[in-house]
Amino acid sequence: MTLMNNLADTYPAHIERLQALTKEIVQTERLDGIVIHSGQPMRQFLDDMYYPFKPNPQFKAWVPVIDNPHCWLVVNGTDKPKLIFYRPVDFWHKVPDEPTEYWTESFDIEYLKNPSQVEKLLPYDKANFAYLGEQVDVAKALNFGHINPEPVVNFIHYHRAYKSQYEMHSLREANRLAVLSHTAAKNTFLAGGSEYDIQQAYLAASHQMENDTPYGNIVALNENAAILHYTHFDRTPPAEHRSFLIDAGAQCNGYAADITRTYAKQQNQFAELIKAVDDITVKMGNGLKPGASYVDLHIQTHQLIGETLKEFGITNVSGDVAVESGLTSTFFPHGLGHHLGLQVHDIGGFMADTRGTHIPSPKQHPFLRTTRPIEADMVFTVEPGLYFIDSLLGDLVGTERHAMVNWDKVKELKPFGGIRIEDNIIVHREKNENMTRDLGLE
Repeated sequence: MTLMNNLADTYPAHIERLQALTKEIVQTERLDGIVIHSGQPMRQFLDDMYYPFKPNPQFKAWVPVIDNPHCWLVVNGTDKPKLIFYRPVDFWHKVPDEPTEYWTESFDIEYLKNPSQVEKLLPYDKANFAYLGEQVDVAKALNFGHINPEPVVNFIHYHRAYKSQYEMHSLREANRLAVLSHTAAKNTFLAGGSEYDIQQAYLAASHQMENDTPYGNIVALNENAAILHYTHFDRTPPAEHRSFLIDAGAQCNGYAADITRTYAKQQNQFAELIKAVDDITVKMGNGLKPGASYVDLHIQTHQLIGETLKEFGITNVSGDVAVESGLTSTFFPHGLGHHLGLQVHDIGGFMADTRGTHIPSPKQHPFLRTTRPIEADMVFTVEPGLYFIDSLLGDLVGTERHAMVNWDKVKELKPFGGIRIEDNIIVHREKNENMTRDLGLE
């Protein structure tokens, strides 16, 4: 079946699920309904230009409209959802087409020509409606009685961790597009391109523009791979291509792919180190099982990183000692991964229940983004790393951990920057679905 057929077939059940959840929280909180605002563009300071528009994630959970501000949803879980679709009369800009896609049958659609006139289309008495959105001043001006109420937001965020079949199809397509682009990026690196050249090849392969990607791509050559969020794009190729790290995604219907790969230009020890980290990625991905602890997987990853450091002569202590002393955090300073969905770092990863009870990260692992138990229908990234970061290595000076490091080996490998391998995985009841590798990206 085609993607469009898959989406069309599974979308009604997706809306039915959202309706059921809405009905539950509306009844629990004794509300008349929920109004979800797509958002509005933000004007640049002292300018007449706007920043690129990004919709409210709560809005695009219902409708695959990711580029149109001033839209509204009115839902109560019982009546057919109402979509207020912004479609102005405008000779300056492209006016959004009248929606006719598969998803439109699930809504009563009314059209808004002027954002200032939206009150005519919203419920008259909004005192018992909850507003969900960023524009709090707008909500107050419209006299909403509840603005982003915490019980409603917590309830929605908790349930967003479970993905419907429609959402899974969207995530698979996002991964397909990203894999096409990652392949083009790798080939451009091997051909000697600059970071800028690689970025352009990446975007072209999946017909994306920079504003289409779910986050700013990381395209790092050589030492730049040690900068975790490197987004510079040097226009000039380096004198020598040693290594390449790319962390980049794509989106479909507002759902994100988030994939990372690292490559060596030559078959050398750094290439062997990449293979070792890749093996860890596969092993941890296979460990994502209903009932398992993501925290335990993260700690197990530290153990494996510690063993790898010892195996390659980067450290001179066992994996156990490297973990217990905190040494592994010098080389692997971030979390194993995170939930993935409408947002790259999808919401709900620390929630124990629908009330929003927080499950904190272990003190020694403050950057872990997921502490919630793993369950079926959740989607995760798994992204172990191993880096040679100047500032973190410098923190070892004057500590007992300094003597645990083979500094000659660090000096040898530091010009390669670092390694991160990241897959996107759906957890099913009986198996895992590694969307990234199933599409052939190694």
